[in-house]
Amino acid sequence: MAAVWQTVVNGNAEWLAKKILDFELTKEAVIKEISKTNVSMKEKAFQTILKNRTFHGGILADGAGFLKHGENGKGIRSRWYPVTLARRFDNLKLVADRITFRQEDGLAVIREYSQRHDVVFFIDPPYTAGGKKAGKRLYRHFNLDHECLFTLCKSVKGDFLMTYDNADEVKEMARRHGFQMRLIPMTNTHHSTIEELVIGKELSWMDCYPTVHESKSEYKTVDRRKKVPHSTRSSDIKKKSSLKQS
Repeated sequence: MAAVWQTVVNGNAEWLAKKILDFELTKEAVIKEISKTNVSMKEKAFQTILKNRTFHGGILADGAGFLKHGENGKGIRSRWYPVTLARRFDNLKLVADRITFRQEDGLAVIREYSQRHDVVFFIDPPYTAGGKKAGKRLYRHFNLDHECLFTLCKSVKGDFLMTYDNADEVKEMARRHGFQMRLIPMTNTHHSTIEELVIGKELSWMDCYPTVHESKSEYKTVDRRKKVPHSTRSSDIKKKSSLKQS
C-alpha cells in the first residue's frame, strides 16, 4: 500500500489510472503481472491494486489467494471496476501536492505531533486487541501495543478519531482512558452488516446520525380482545345469546 501512496504523491496518479483502464483482466494476465520482479515504484503500485481487487477480501498478506466465486459468480472480475478506480486516482491527482506520505512507525508520528492543538489524527490500527485474529490475517505487520496507543491518544492536545472492532477488551481500555465510544454499521467481505467501534475524546457530534446508535428492540402490540370469526353467522350469535339468558 505504501507504493500506491508514494506513486500518487510522486505525481504518477494519472499513469496509474491509465494503466488500470488499459489492463485486460484475466487470471492469467494478473498472475503474469504480479509475478514481475525488480519493478519500479509505480509498477509495484499497480501490482498492489491488482492484488487488492482480485484477492479474496482484498487481503495483501502472505497466503492470500484469488477470489473463487466473488459477487454474482463473477470471480476475480467481481471487484474490478476500472473506470471507477481510474476516476479515484484522477481525483487524487488534484490534491496530491497537499499530501505528505510517510512510511514510518505510526506511534512515533503520534508522539511527534501530540502537543499540537491544530492536528487531528485518524487512527485505524490492526484489530488484534484481546487476542483477535483479524489483524493477523489481514496484515503482514500486525504487532501493536494497544495499551501504548490508548495512552498516547490520551496525551494528544488536538483531537483524534479511532476505529476498532467491537470487543470487550477495547471497550475496557476506552473507558479506562476516559474516551467516548459509538457503534457504527459496517459491511464486511461476506456482505454482512457488523458493528465497529468509533472512539474519541468527544463524540456527541455523531449523535445526529441515527445509524451510529445501537439498534432498538421493536415491540409488537397484541390485541387480546376476543374477535368473532368471520365465518360465524348472525343466527349463531343469536342462539348463543339466548342460551346465556336462559
